[in-house]
Amino acid sequence: MTEKSHEADVAFIKALAELLRENDLTELQVKRDYGEDDSLNVRVSRQIAAAPAPVQTIAAAPAAAAAPAPAAAAAAPAPEAAEDPASHPGAVTSPMVGTVYLQPEPGAPSFIKVGDSVKEGDTLLIVEAMKTMNHIPAPKSGTVKRILVEDGAAVEFGSPLVIVE
Repeated sequence: MTEKSHEADVAFIKALAELLRENDLTELQVKRDYGEDDSLNVRVSRQIAAAPAPVQTIAAAPAAAAAPAPAAAAAAPAPEAAEDPASHPGAVTSPMVGTVYLQPEPGAPSFIKVGDSVKEGDTLLIVEAMKTMNHIPAPKSGTVKRILVEDGAAVEFGSPLVIVE
């Protein structure tokens, strides 16, 4: 019965990883209770910039074989830290979860492009959240050095959007 439960748990984790990838999520956490003292805690996460494949971490009594996964996952982000756009002093981050639009409407020219000069308060892009279009202003005057998102992409709170220097 333990082997059957283990196979079902593996299938469940694979389904969560697929759900994560299909919905462009970075993390998903689920607790599955089997009985009074038997449960499965699963946290599936991925780093979009670092690796397209999900990193799976399992923390449960019946899944002791998955214990090495957290050590491997912890070692991977170290080289990425130096290149993280969110740590750049000119990074403009998303104030909310939503969908990014680089133009005011389909077919219109983009608000900004790399090399453009912007003034503090100029609209850089729009983040749609709950059917509301939120204009994201430039926090300072400068030049657009990088645009880190694509039109129509989903973003999370704190995701770097643009670098203005």
